[in-house]
Formats: sequence, structure tokens, C-alpha cells
Amino acid sequence: MYLQLFYTFFKIGLFGFGGGYAMLSMIQGEVVTRYGWDVILFSGDAYVDHPSFGPAVIGRLLEAQGLKVAIVPQPNWRDDLRDFKKLGRPRLFFGVSAGCMDSMVNKYTANKRLRSEDAYTPDGRHDMRPEYPSIVYTQILKKIYPDVPVILGGIEASLRRVTHYDYWQDCLRKSILIDSGADLLIYGMGEKPITELCKRMKESKDSQDGAHLPLQKDIPHDIPQTAYLIRKKGSVPSEHSAIECVNEKPDIILHSHEACLKDKKKQAENFRFIEEESNKYEASRILQDTGNETVVVNPPYPPMSQGELDHSFDLPYTRMPHPKYKGKRIPAFDMIKFSVNLHRGCFGGCAFCTISAHQGKFIVSRSKESILREVRAITEMPDFKGYLSDLGGPSANMYAMRGKDEKICRRCKRPSCIHPKVCPNLNTDHRPLLDIYHSVDALPGIKKSFIGSGVRYDLLQYQSKDPAVNRSTAEYTRELIAHHVSGRLKVAPEHTSDQVLQIMRKPSFSQFYDFKKTFDKINKELNMRQQIIPYFISSHPGCTEEDMAELAVITKKLDFHLEQVQDFTPTPMTVATETWYTGYHPYTLQPVFSAKTPKEKLAQRMFFFWYKPEERRAIINELRKIGRADLIDKLYGKYKA
Repeated sequence: MYLQLFYTFFKIGLFGFGGGYAMLSMIQGEVVTRYGWDVILFSGDAYVDHPSFGPAVIGRLLEAQGLKVAIVPQPNWRDDLRDFKKLGRPRLFFGVSAGCMDSMVNKYTANKRLRSEDAYTPDGRHDMRPEYPSIVYTQILKKIYPDVPVILGGIEASLRRVTHYDYWQDCLRKSILIDSGADLLIYGMGEKPITELCKRMKESKDSQDGAHLPLQKDIPHDIPQTAYLIRKKGSVPSEHSAIECVNEKPDIILHSHEACLKDKKKQAENFRFIEEESNKYEASRILQDTGNETVVVNPPYPPMSQGELDHSFDLPYTRMPHPKYKGKRIPAFDMIKFSVNLHRGCFGGCAFCTISAHQGKFIVSRSKESILREVRAITEMPDFKGYLSDLGGPSANMYAMRGKDEKICRRCKRPSCIHPKVCPNLNTDHRPLLDIYHSVDALPGIKKSFIGSGVRYDLLQYQSKDPAVNRSTAEYTRELIAHHVSGRLKVAPEHTSDQVLQIMRKPSFSQFYDFKKTFDKINKELNMRQQIIPYFISSHPGCTEEDMAELAVITKKLDFHLEQVQDFTPTPMTVATETWYTGYHPYTLQPVFSAKTPKEKLAQRMFFFWYKPEERRAIINELRKIGRADLIDKLYGKYKA
């Protein structure tokens, strides 16, 4: 069967596995009519057959299960919709993903200006996807094929599964299930739920004559890590499938969408439950009424096993963009082309970050063997010159870290394992990661491996009760600085004010001072002249102009001319966004100030650039206005107006 398909596609000039659909009349006549597709995936991104790109992972995973999968990247939604019709009906369902980023974050800056480049599109074109592709693509498919199930996945759908604040429309939006009309939503990393969904739907089809078209009634509603709609007060299926039963927990009933529209504090109250349940081993099901419907969010699967994660990464990716993009540049692919992802998950719990909301806080690490297989594959790429751009993950130095006693982790609902203090149950041993570094660097063809992911320096400052663990941390710090920095080490203190950092769930700035001393000391010992490049955020909830003015003075004393800076962007499903929108912190329900107007945000941002002559007068005037003229001399010496 596979060879027949290969020769058919070869004859008509299709470009390769999964992506594109050249000379469609032939495809329909020779492929669809003879074989048909089990699943057709629509994606807002260009097709890159690489484990860092979600549609490729899902496509390869389903292919490995014996399903026939087609991927339609960046379909044209503005013409006669031929891209949505050419492949016909799938046997099981259509899958829809906006891509690797929320489409509005991808399209617009924090100031709501159109970005000049889309990193996931050939040559960076910014007009190849609509706003909210999850909604647009689904509505089109539902209009053309009303009886074919549409399954939503990807980060846009994942982070918009219940009532959420949309910064770009400045309003609360309903669950994306309602706005799109999709039949089921898979949230988080999708391998386990999509595998179970396909298995169940295929069994349902195989038990019948196979001639009928797919119907929504074939969609199971008891699969973990999925969300769906029922009529209000309708029947809700049993909490879990028989595949993976956990201890039953009582349902959590959120304030309705309409109640949140009337009272922002209710939206803030909702979010605490949403975040806590997203980061538990054994979570409750969540229900939220919206109009005459109820959104039902099943609890997530437990974390993947190492073997399951290895399987996902070991699928036969080409690690290349689709050949139809030959001669075109895909910026996101250029960034990760020679990088290796070591693990999933992040237990940092930063208030402004969506990683734990999508991947979870529990770390799942690949085996050493799987990592080395991928590195060997990279060394065989024709344009590889011996330099790995990153051996990392969501955070650079969390590989193989987990709770010492899993029973404690199973009871835990903290969003962060390291804030406000490092959990004493957390194993912070860096030896497994050091072993990976040494093993990779010893491979033929590897000249140097760099660490491009963000390093958690608070983990490097932490002192465990185990002397061996502390020695591993010191060894890792020296190894990192001596051998894995490309001249500039990126770290993310994010702010200098401890009050703001507390709201951000970041460590005190005193830890950055300590780390910088260590960094400078090791550089001096090794006769190296490397730099630390810090990241900072302005206009985060809790941050005032005075906080930014003090940041300017502190960073000047540290001899930083800041480059890596940004305004806070409220993205769906973060505690910072809910605080920014509602004015209340979801965990305390206490009021929190946020800069919201363009004037307020600009007044904060300019302090990053105190060293630019064109900003000097505005900064001095602002310091006088807020009653901090004492800082003028600290920034500019004895300034005379």
C-alpha cells in the first residue's frame, strides 16, 4: 500500500510526505478515490517535517499507527476555498491547528501593530494566515462538510478552551469551541489524546460496514485532555476512559461566561482553578456554562513516560521544510535547524508564560539514547558545520529533574516548584544533564554545542541538603560558562523590583547579582570575555514608572545597555493576563495596578533606554513628574536643564 502511494505521488509530482497537494485532480482521481484519507490536518504554519512543529508530530504519529494522513499547510481562506475541498472527506476527521503560536501573538506586537515577519511562513510573509485560524478554518470546513467531525488542537485552541481575555479585541471571549463550531478540542501536548481518539474512532468505523460518512456521534467524550460542548444541564459522560482511570475527583464548576462579563473578579477567581487543575497529577473535570451550552474540560493525562516521549521524537522526520518551499526561508526553522530538545515541561511557573499551561509543570525527559540518535542525524545533514545551536528545552537546565517522592508531587497543586522558594522535594541534580553534554560533545562531527535556551540561574544558586547535588550544580555552572556559551549568555531576570518579581513568580534580583559575580569570576579565571545578556519586561502587572526608573539606575550601575526588552503582552491563560485584565490577582483577589494605555506603557518602556540621547529629556521630565528627581543625578550626573 505504501509503495503504491509513493509511486502515485511520484508520478504526479507531489513534493513529499504530508504537506501540499500538487495537481489535485490527479490526487483525487488516483489517491482519494482509490484509498481515501483517514485524517486531514489543516495548519496555520508552513509544513516543516521536524519534531519541533506540532502538525509534523501528529502526522508522523498517526502515520506510525497505520493511518493515511494528509497535511494542508496555510490553506487559502480568501478565494473559492479550493484548498479545503481538494482532498475530499477524511474517513475519521479533520484536524485543525493555528500553528506553533497563538495567531494573534504571531501577527501583532504588544502595541497591536502588525509584525513585519511571520516566522512560520516561507520568506516571513505575514499575510498567509488569518486571525484566529482555529476559528476560520473550522467554520469553513463545517460549511463544506457539516457532517464531518473537526478536532481542534495546538496552542491557540489549548489556551482558549474556556472563557478568556483577548488583548487584541479587548474583551472576554467564549471558549473557542463555541466560536469555531468544532466538535472536540485537544489541549496540551496532543500525542496521547489524539492516539486514543483515533483508536476509538477507527474501532467504531471498523465495526460498521465502512461505507457511511463520519458523524459527530462517533466522537468519544470521555478521553482525558479533551474539551467538548453539551447542552446546559445535559448529561456528562463518566470522568475518564477505561484506558487510564484515576481517582475520581469532584467536578469544578466555574463562574459562567455571562457572570464573568458582569464581574471581573469572578473571572479572576476562575483562573486560579484553571491553573491549578492544569498542573496536577490527578485533576478534576472543569465545567463552565456559556449561554445554553456547557463547556466540559476533562482532566489532563498524567505526564508521558520517557518511552512515550522517545517514541514521539524518534519518528522518521526528514527534519526539513517541505520541498515545495525550496529557495525560501522559514525563519522559525532556521532557528531550530541544528538544535535538540531534551525535555518537555517547565516547573518555573512564571506568571506571564504559557509553557506550563500547555506542556505542564512536570518534566518529562528524553533518554540519552534518543537524544544521541537525533544528534547523529543532525551531523549527517549536508550543511551541518559541527555546531549545535542549542541543547535545551523550555528551560535549559531542568533536564531529568523531578520530585524525590512522587507521592508528594501527586498531592501538590503549586503552579511553581521553585517559587517563592525551591521545593525541598525537588531533585535539582545537574549530573544527568552534564552527562548529556559530555556525551554529545564526544560524538564524531560535533565541534561545539551551545545552550541557547534560557538558563534558570536560581537553580544554580540553590543550595540543597545533599553535598553531591551542590557539587553537580557548581560543576554545571562552570561547564556551561566554559564550554557552552557563544560569547553571550542569555538569562531572564525580567525586573529589578522584588515586589514586581514576586508577582512575576521570579526570584529576587539579589540572585541575579550573585550569579553575575559567579559568571564574571569564572570568566576571569578562564581568561574569557563573555557577556551576560539579561531580558527585562516593562508594564507587567504591579510595575510602576518608579519601578522602571529604579531599574534604569540599577542596570546602569551594572554597565548594561539593555537590548533584550519587551512590553508585557497579555496572552490567554496566564496569571499575569488575568491580573492585567481584571485588576485582581487570581490567588489573593487583591487589587493590582497595571499600565494599560499607550501613554502609560511608553512612559515605562523609555526607561530601558536611558542611555539614548533622544530619550534623556523625556526621562528627566518624567522623573520630576513622579517625584523622583533624586534619580536624575544617578542616571545623568549633575544635569542642567
